[in-house]
Amino acid sequence: MKAITKLSQLDVTKQYTYADYLTWKLAERVELIKGWILQMSPAPNLGHQKVSMNLAASLFEHFDNQICTVFSAPFDVRLFKKNKNDEKVTTVVQPDICVICDSKKLDEKGAIGSPELIVEIISPGNSKRDLKIKFDLYEENGVHEYWVVNPLEKNVQQFYLQNKKFEFGGTYYDNEMLTSHYFKTLTVSLHKVFRNL
Repeated sequence: MKAITKLSQLDVTKQYTYADYLTWKLAERVELIKGWILQMSPAPNLGHQKVSMNLAASLFEHFDNQICTVFSAPFDVRLFKKNKNDEKVTTVVQPDICVICDSKKLDEKGAIGSPELIVEIISPGNSKRDLKIKFDLYEENGVHEYWVVNPLEKNVQQFYLQNKKFEFGGTYYDNEMLTSHYFKTLTVSLHKVFRNL
């Protein structure tokens, strides 16, 4: 069978599994949402990259020598309801940044199960995906906290899980400190996150 190297070689009206995803050698980055292919934005722009690096650095510093580990994209996170076998998993995402505290959720392919914290950085073409599709997906899969970062407006929207639903924790701007709802000792200077933009 010929290797799939282009998105155009796939039937985007068909649902796939993580086992299928592992066989693809695509130049384009894609995610699977409940079996459906979702093409990711082209390579992030400079502002996106700066914000991602600045925020990841703050998180790496905070979680250094702790049981929780910080990961940056590209890093596959497989989400599942009942069966975590590759042939059954139909959702795999690549959050910009995530924090995982349970080492049993990690394997050589990435993560299997929900991170405690997920950060998505909005690009001009993906705000609907991050604010609706992924919001619903992360809520449904029990992600404890979700941050949506907007480099253009220099703010972060915070959501945290309460009774299996995301509650809005507020919008924080570049002159403010953002304190995690789940990780009580984690406070991030947004001035540092958005510097040099």
